[in-house]
Amino acid sequence: VSGSGKSTLVHDTLYGGVRKNLLGSYFGTIGQFDTITGTEKISDVLLVDQSPIGRTPRSNPCTYTKVFDEIRNLLSQTIEAQIRGFSPSRFSFNVKEGRCPVCEGQGQIKIEMQFLPDLYVTCDECHGSRYKDETLEVEYKGKNIAQILSMTIDEASEFFKNNPKLKRMLTTIQEVGLGYLELGQSSNTLSGGESQRLKISRELVKRGKGNMLYILDE
Repeated sequence: VSGSGKSTLVHDTLYGGVRKNLLGSYFGTIGQFDTITGTEKISDVLLVDQSPIGRTPRSNPCTYTKVFDEIRNLLSQTIEAQIRGFSPSRFSFNVKEGRCPVCEGQGQIKIEMQFLPDLYVTCDECHGSRYKDETLEVEYKGKNIAQILSMTIDEASEFFKNNPKLKRMLTTIQEVGLGYLELGQSSNTLSGGESQRLKISRELVKRGKGNMLYILDE
């Protein structure tokens, strides 16, 4: 039943209680309970809920899962990028050097609506690519950074199949059922379930040591 306390039980009592047992202290709210047993069998706990991974078009599956870092490194190692002196940061839409100056790397312009949610329209300067023309002139295997970001996870997994690290990261996202998402898809277009699965994939990519307890609040 809505409002019966399911999320409170999961977030405060179970997660908070386990965190306190593991760390000795926890500064969040902890629900009342008598005992929680079995924590000696785990090394860490992670709460995965359906909250958004970001609230602006600048946040996307590629940046959230750290795939973006690897792609930018590859582009910076191309001959064209080295001739021009482009570092990996040049291919980030969070840095002034390479991004479109009008939309500041968002690919969209935000229009604030007084009594309605904010509206986003495609940037007229970069036409949604997020980047300056000079940045787009650098290509890896025939594709520039904007074209790579427009690929789906499935397409990117095939495109980067000869790069073991990127292939492993992308395959992990595929395995949680998100192969249809575009690498650069804005996080504000993702559903709660998609955001949750992205969070799971990011943790699985890390290859953590020990026994991790995953708590999923559906």
